Amino acid sequence: MKDGQKSLTRLLLGILLLSLPFSSKAQSYPNKTVRVLVGIAPGGGTDTIARLLMQKLTNSYGISFLIDNRPSAGGNIATELVARAPKDGYTLIFVSPTFAVNPSLWKNIRYDPVKYFSPVIQVASFQYVLTTNTSLSVNNIRDLTTVARIRRLSYGSTGNGSANHLAGELFKNMAGIDLTHIPYKGSAPALNALLSGEIQLMFSSSGGVMPHVSSGRIRAIAVTGLQRSSLVPGIPTISESGLTGFDVTGWYGLLAPAGVPTRTIESLNSYSNRYLPELKDAYGTLGTDIAGGTSSEFAIMIKRELGKWSKVVKLSQASLE
Repeated sequence: MKDGQKSLTRLLLGILLLSLPFSSKAQSYPNKTVRVLVGIAPGGGTDTIARLLMQKLTNSYGISFLIDNRPSAGGNIATELVARAPKDGYTLIFVSPTFAVNPSLWKNIRYDPVKYFSPVIQVASFQYVLTTNTSLSVNNIRDLTTVARIRRLSYGSTGNGSANHLAGELFKNMAGIDLTHIPYKGSAPALNALLSGEIQLMFSSSGGVMPHVSSGRIRAIAVTGLQRSSLVPGIPTISESGLTGFDVTGWYGLLAPAGVPTRTIESLNSYSNRYLPELKDAYGTLGTDIAGGTSSEFAIMIKRELGKWSKVVKLSQASLE
């Protein structure tokens, strides 16, 4: 080989070697800020749970996972934005049970909750606690249903179509009783109504009500999952108390737009599973258990939730424009 050809070969090889680190870096995920939409205002349970995990992912990847709050139309604005976002993994959404409720509750939804999304991971789960005002002399589900057949009781929720509203509708149907639903604009006014005796019942998050249960201001009757909550193991389930099969288990999870590369979904799932155990105590103070698992397991759970809440919404005759 002539000297000129050797020099040219070395030059080309050098250029190739110099380009390799750049190409590898350019193909890695993530290499820029990841935006994570949350369909409620800052400070709520969904927002707090999301921020704790996103900080872990930020630290792990060395790239910011930035929360973008879009509190409008029951979270549908945020959901639609992500459904139509680029399929590159840089726009994600953190969701709660409203994701499974909204397609049946809202008219003219412009996305398909299954076809338009790729589940990443179920992050956490929680149970509601069926709580009563202490002026109501009941200590268990049997007492409660007996009283409800004698006098009309009211229960509060955080709004029409909310998970604790629909939990009440499911309870009414399975118990064969009638209750008056009173919606409030958020958890704080609903809890105040329960404390004051304006309403007699509410399905509440354990993180918000257990301090009042401990102080004796309200009474905890049962939890809503099929199994007792590890956070309040002394409280029986509604299912074991007579309404066999009653199950309202809340959850939080991370989704990407459908079509995001499988390796990106797997990476996000792997890192989330790795760091969720470190959030066990922090989530516990919020009345929430860590979850984890595979993306396919989360996909199966979402489909099951969609079917379940569709039936409950139909029973409740709730509808939002």
